[in-house]
Amino acid sequence: MKRYNIDLSDKIVAITGAAGAICSSFSRELAAVGAKIALIDINLEGAEKVAESIRAAGGYARAYKADVLDRASLEAVRQAITQEIGPVNMLINGAGGNSPKATTDKEYYFPGDAADEGVKSFFDLEGGAIGRLFDLNFTSILLTTQVFSKDMAESGKGGVIINISSMNAFRPLTKIPAYSAAKAAVSNFTEWLAVHFAGAGIRVNALAPGFFVGNQNRGLLYNEKGELTERSHKIISHTPMGRFGELDELTGTLLWLSDDEFSGFVTGIVVPVDGGFSAYSGV
Repeated sequence: MKRYNIDLSDKIVAITGAAGAICSSFSRELAAVGAKIALIDINLEGAEKVAESIRAAGGYARAYKADVLDRASLEAVRQAITQEIGPVNMLINGAGGNSPKATTDKEYYFPGDAADEGVKSFFDLEGGAIGRLFDLNFTSILLTTQVFSKDMAESGKGGVIINISSMNAFRPLTKIPAYSAAKAAVSNFTEWLAVHFAGAGIRVNALAPGFFVGNQNRGLLYNEKGELTERSHKIISHTPMGRFGELDELTGTLLWLSDDEFSGFVTGIVVPVDGGFSAYSGV
């Protein structure tokens, strides 16, 4: 496990979406610098595997099952974490995802697409699927923050909240209107919450990863032969550094935002870690 010259042994960190590629990596990196990690996921088996890997490397981690859209479920987990580890003073909101039911087949609409049964156009997107996707990516963050930030707000000691936004919040990607809108809401909420909690000493920031290969998007980025898809070629052609990111390239920004000494006067920002994607105009 990679080690950094940083000490976060004063942090008790709750991480949602902890079984996913990005947040499992975050969990390992934070544990490596002394933080105690509470891994929260609807997939308890996946979260427990991450916890086991952290413990095997000498870190402290426990796994918990919770539905991030069920406040009672979150409250029960918060109580368990407080009893077993201590009061949470750092929260990473990492739960989220996209849905094919909220995704169009084509990048552009052309006359006749609405009548073509073989094409899922903008007019075919399901309201229920869009609502569920928005809830998963935005409402979950609001509920989780309500539950886990209350102890921080009342402690008088402040705390740290890091949300996971996306490149879609900067530039909405084609085909995924609902996911893009939800992530834009995450960035806006990050700024709102930073102002709201400033008087309580809670810093609120967000990470906006560029394009990193994980379980959720692997099928979109590589075909069955392991070759880049057409969409991947477009992404890389609009990424000045000319490649996908590696998960450990998120670590420096994560640790910077986590450490009160390094970023004690930083709140309300959304940091792109994207190889220049958000800066490139395409020409």
